[in-house]
Amino acid sequence: MPVLTRLQPLLQIAAPRKELLLIPAALLLAACATTTSAPPDLPARPAEPSVRTAPPAPPTQEEIALQSLATMQDRLYRVAAPLIVNNPQLCKSQARNLLGFTAKNRYSYSNEYIAAAQKVLGLGDKLRIMGVLAGSGAANAGVRAGDVLLSVEDRILPEGENAERQAASVLAPLVTGRSSVKIAVLRDGSNVTLNVPLTHACAYGFELGNTDNVTAYADGYRVLVSRGMMNFAKTDDELAYVLAKEMAHNTLGHPARQRMSATVGGIIDNLTRIRPDMSTMSGLAGVKPMPQELDAIADRLSLYMLVRAGYKIDDTVPFWRRLATQYPPTVLNAYTAMHPGTNFRVAAMGRTLKDIKAKQAANKPLMP
Repeated sequence: MPVLTRLQPLLQIAAPRKELLLIPAALLLAACATTTSAPPDLPARPAEPSVRTAPPAPPTQEEIALQSLATMQDRLYRVAAPLIVNNPQLCKSQARNLLGFTAKNRYSYSNEYIAAAQKVLGLGDKLRIMGVLAGSGAANAGVRAGDVLLSVEDRILPEGENAERQAASVLAPLVTGRSSVKIAVLRDGSNVTLNVPLTHACAYGFELGNTDNVTAYADGYRVLVSRGMMNFAKTDDELAYVLAKEMAHNTLGHPARQRMSATVGGIIDNLTRIRPDMSTMSGLAGVKPMPQELDAIADRLSLYMLVRAGYKIDDTVPFWRRLATQYPPTVLNAYTAMHPGTNFRVAAMGRTLKDIKAKQAANKPLMP
């Protein structure tokens, strides 16, 4: 694009020069005519040669893949936002003050996607805000997706390679013991300073798994939902069912209780890569199936998280039944193999749904 920007003024100057060369030739033809006859019609001036621009290059495989990835990540963050903002009382040990936005630069992606990140997402060396948590202090303060992040509390933020990781270490102490922070962003060529109230929320990371396996994982700190699961979840409510369930497992400490935090953490690290090593994902990949009693307790907590976040919960049982029917426990790389107690779970969900509706009718706090 910078090359085209420089060429356009040159093309605009060249056309008038050709026109000046044509005008003397027309006057010369007129002077050769006799005075007793009408001047002949002047020949039509040759049309200006049209400036042909090269057709845009078709998108590369990397650009197509990155655009699809970004679209799914946007949906993931959007659906997760109400769950983490409205449930700090239910995930007390994991509740933290958050800035309320995500930021990336082109180096946030692997080497083969750096050029695609610059072209498709408009990312450069500086961190750019990619998403703002709905209902957060950042959203209320006017932080926008597309803002280039310059500083927080007058601390200039790193740029270039490893900027995302380095910025996290800079920001962590800045949000401790504060109710708000001052940030400076570049917006439409101008510096903008904003006072951003911090948001007390469930401090879980949400990751997109680069696999078509219909599954999800929780390692105690993060929630990963696979591309296959996101495609299976027909609505945002259905996707929220999966996110809330894995959030509940984290809140209740089930990964640690199962001694699966390290194993599942390694799986999440692998599946977030652009090209995960699927040779390690055969069968259950070392994950123990969740005992049905623990699963049912997590389902109960997840239903409260969902209704507090404003999601519809009447279709939770049909969703989990459909998942178990299409991907039964015999499909070892799918969700139900790790959560096999579907009948036990849905019976417990039915009881929780009645409890929630009774509390709603009596205007009682929606607490499990």
